[in-house]
Amino acid sequence: MTQSPDSLPDMSAFAAFDMREVDNGSIDAAIAAAGDRLVCVFFWGVDCFNCEVAKKAMLANPDPVRALGLSWLHANVYAHPELGRRFGLHGIPVFMFFQNGKKLGRATGWHGHAQFEAAVANARLKAAGKPLA
Repeated sequence: MTQSPDSLPDMSAFAAFDMREVDNGSIDAAIAAAGDRLVCVFFWGVDCFNCEVAKKAMLANPDPVRALGLSWLHANVYAHPELGRRFGLHGIPVFMFFQNGKKLGRATGWHGHAQFEAAVANARLKAAGKPLA
């Protein structure tokens, strides 16, 4: 079955933030390749309204998102449901943070840049072994 151009997902946010697409077979190597950089995996799905809201919000004000200095990956969990099971996803979008292969936290949904920035800050605190804010 072919999708009409109107039903294809908007991939512009992935390009704007240099998000590399991963699946269950490539996610671990992609996270490991980032080394000491904080990795954010954006778990999303085709026709997910809240995922589109998140992408549009990020594109509307990209500078603060870029200023976080994240290494970005993205995964369509509707196309790769094994990722949803593996990471215990019960809804999307989910932004999961990793560093040196270790999971450091997550942000579920898009509740604005301030909430996202706080989740990133807590992931960095956890990576440094410091108390969370």
